Amino acid sequence: MRIREVEISDDMIRLGQFLKLAGLAENGAHARELVEDGEVTVNGRVEVQRGKQLRGGDVVAVGAEKVRLVANA
Repeated sequence: MRIREVEISDDMIRLGQFLKLAGLAENGAHARELVEDGEVTVNGRVEVQRGKQLRGGDVVAVGAEKVRLVANA
């Protein structure tokens, strides 16, 4: 499976924001639901904190879709 890359202009971003930016969540409420329902993994581990700080190289997955964070700071 190919991992899509999404760039950010800073060196870190919160998980909820990244889910929206990457198109994995439709909006903030949807991002919250995905995280609360245990449907989001970060680097292969289920993540339950929507405010978790992500850094370059982190891989976020929802279902079969995987996205790698590329930081440009």
